[in-house]
Amino acid sequence: MPEAFDVVIYHNPDCGTSRNTLAMIRNAGVEPHVVEYLKTPPTRAMVRQLVRRAGTTVRAFLREKGTPYAALNLGDPALTDEQLLDAIEAHPILLNRPVVVSPKGVCLCRPSEAVLDLVPVQQGEFVKEDGERVVDEHGRRVATA
Repeated sequence: MPEAFDVVIYHNPDCGTSRNTLAMIRNAGVEPHVVEYLKTPPTRAMVRQLVRRAGTTVRAFLREKGTPYAALNLGDPALTDEQLLDAIEAHPILLNRPVVVSPKGVCLCRPSEAVLDLVPVQQGEFVKEDGERVVDEHGRRVATA
């Protein structure tokens, strides 16, 4: 059994990348705290903290596809982080997913394999929903082309 590992995933069960990420966390022997962020959105302060801890920008945490991104003109580079946070607060679907928090760091796990850097070693083979093999039967990452 791996060491105690407290992991949080900001998850959307309708998203294949999010489902694959959650499954890889569990394949590492960890049962994470799952936050369905559309039902329970993180606070503005939490989003700010996640962005800071991930070492990225608020803009990098924005999702364009299937959101009001274009309608709100969020691609405008003149918008400040506070304005982007206003949009996320008003429309939680704008928060890209999945975001994973672990003792090893915080990451927007796109692609889903990014989660492998945040959790203990995989306990066996892992194949994504689309059939892509990510981890072999020994728990080792499979090289991609």
